[in-house]
Amino acid sequence: MNREILRLALPSIITNITVPLLGMVDVAIVGHIGNASYIAAIALATMVFNLIYWGFGFLRAGTSGLTAQAYGAEDRAEYLNVLVRGMAIALIVAVCLILLQWPIGLLCKRFIHSSQESIELMLTYFYIRIWAAPATLGLYVVKGWFIGMQDAKTPMWIAILLNIVNIICSLIFVFAFHAGIAGVAWGTVIAQYSGIAMATFMWFKHYGELRYEIHIKESLKLNEMVRFFKVNSDIFLRSICLIAVFTFIPYISANMGDNILAANTLLMQLFTLLSYIMDGFAYAGESLVGRFIGARDSEHLKESVRKLLLWGVGLAAAFTVIYATCGKWLLWILTNDKQVIDTAMGYILWTVLVPFTGFAAFIYDGIYIGATASAAMRNTMFISTSAFFVFYLILRGPLGNDGLWIAFLIFLTLRGLVMFLMQKKQVFSR
Repeated sequence: MNREILRLALPSIITNITVPLLGMVDVAIVGHIGNASYIAAIALATMVFNLIYWGFGFLRAGTSGLTAQAYGAEDRAEYLNVLVRGMAIALIVAVCLILLQWPIGLLCKRFIHSSQESIELMLTYFYIRIWAAPATLGLYVVKGWFIGMQDAKTPMWIAILLNIVNIICSLIFVFAFHAGIAGVAWGTVIAQYSGIAMATFMWFKHYGELRYEIHIKESLKLNEMVRFFKVNSDIFLRSICLIAVFTFIPYISANMGDNILAANTLLMQLFTLLSYIMDGFAYAGESLVGRFIGARDSEHLKESVRKLLLWGVGLAAAFTVIYATCGKWLLWILTNDKQVIDTAMGYILWTVLVPFTGFAAFIYDGIYIGATASAAMRNTMFISTSAFFVFYLILRGPLGNDGLWIAFLIFLTLRGLVMFLMQKKQVFSR
């Protein structure tokens, strides 16, 4: 089982690690061409796109779980239908986002509180990157489908190409053409469309013979689309809670000044690095749990859950050591602004505590997605999100930014704990 977990997890880790590394590269580029306002602008732009895209995380997560169960049940027609439905929804949503970009930009300008320079830089980035929406959302669906098909290598190669293109284009636009933050945005747009082009090529290469079995009209029947939305509505609501937490952190940080916002942005980059590596094992959980439930193989189901959690403990221990001993060095990689680094080091303790408070939440996310236990995921997120805001309101007065981080750690801990307590009913009884 460990070999099977690693077969799926390692390519997913490579796939996922490119995402925070790319974010770090963006932060590092702007951190060396301007002041804290540039880092703050990237943080605000990331917040906005998280707000936009995370709500549609079900395009990946829902596709993965449904595909894995259809794969385990050897229902070829169903896993092709899931792909078609996901891509149709992704395209519709992307077109709507592009059409609504100016109202969204005006709302951002109205409700985000930061320096005028940071907001203007953020909007420059936003109005360019939004044109990547069709490719970005399409990649969500394709990635989830490949994972559900027990194929973790194809998303890995797509991600590697996408991120190489992104880094190269951003560096060229910024340092050769002096395009500033707009160059970083154009690098992302070009990379996203390169990624969806490669995904299409890889699908035809590995699964091209299945194209004759795709029946678009059958896949897009109203009753089937309604069922698809019902299955994914819980994941959507869960994603809204994640958006609330991860949008609130930079939002409230901006009210504390650009230095606190920049410092929290750097520390959240370290958290994101952890999360995407943990998610590699979560994605393995989606594939294996979905497959074993579809095949009604309870023995391997229980073994896979147990060993996934053991891998989570090992990773948590490793990251705790890394953050405790190399935290300041990692921050220097991201920026050469000494004032921002000194501010961030004042809160590094909370980053050191993140791995052990959060590993169970990451692993159980994958397990529950594979089991399509979406209602339980939704309820768990409701509980932990409520706790986050309650504890922040209690602690913000006496502790300030420390209170924000303590509330965040409580949020992570509760997610993992509640899902652990519910696993017998939500996973093993299916």
